[in-house]
Amino acid sequence: MIEIKDLHKSYKIGKNSLHVLKGININVEEGELVAIMGSSGSGKSTLLNILGMLDVADEGTYTLDAVPIKDLDETKAAKYRNKFLGFIFQSFNLINYKTAVENVALPLYYQKVGRKERTEKAMQYLQKVGLADWASHLPSELSGGQKQRIAIARALAAEPKVLLADEPTGALDSTTSYEVMNLIQNINDEGKTILVVTHENDIAKMCKRVVRLKDGVIIEDEKVNQVRASDHV
Repeated sequence: MIEIKDLHKSYKIGKNSLHVLKGININVEEGELVAIMGSSGSGKSTLLNILGMLDVADEGTYTLDAVPIKDLDETKAAKYRNKFLGFIFQSFNLINYKTAVENVALPLYYQKVGRKERTEKAMQYLQKVGLADWASHLPSELSGGQKQRIAIARALAAEPKVLLADEPTGALDSTTSYEVMNLIQNINDEGKTILVVTHENDIAKMCKRVVRLKDGVIIEDEKVNQVRASDHV
C-alpha cells in the first residue's frame, strides 16, 4: 500500500542545511496499523507530511496504492489527498461554526457529492463513532474525546485508502485516549491501513507494528503483540 525507498529531506536554515530524513526505507501493507515513534526532531512529522503530500522529498521514491507520488502541483496533490488519505490531528481541526454532521460531510463536498447524499453518508459515519445524537451540535458543545471521534468520522467519510493520525490522543486524558484508540483499532480490524504518529509507548503498543526514528533514520521496525484498548476502557 505504501512503499518508500531511500527518502531524503533537507531544509535550508539561513546558510545552513538541516538533513532531516536520511534515507528512509519503509513498506506498509494494506490493513496494517503502524506506530511511528521518535523524539522531537527525529523526523517523524516530516515523514508524515511527505506521506500526507503536504511536503515533498528531495530524493527517493514514494508509491501509494501503486501510484508514484511525484511532480505534484497543489491541485494534483489536493486531488490525491482527497482520493487516498484521511487525516486525524491532535488539535482535531474542526470548523467551529459548522455542526458535527457538517464537519463530517466536508470531504464529500470536495469530492463533489450532492448535499443529500453527503448528509446521509456523514450521518452513517457519526453513527459508526457513536455520535449520531450529537449531529446538530457545534464543536464548542463537545468534549475533547467527542471532537476526536468527529474528526475520525470526517477522515473516514471520504473512504480513504490510508488514515494518517498525528498524535491523535495528544490532547486527551488517558481514559479518553483509550476510547479513541479502541475506535482506531476497530476501524483497522475492518481492514483500513492506519499510521499513528505518537510519542506515547502505551499508544504505540496498541498498534501492530512500531517504527522508531532517531536523527532521521529508522533505528527499529518490529511487529508487536497488540494490546487491545478495550481491555483498558
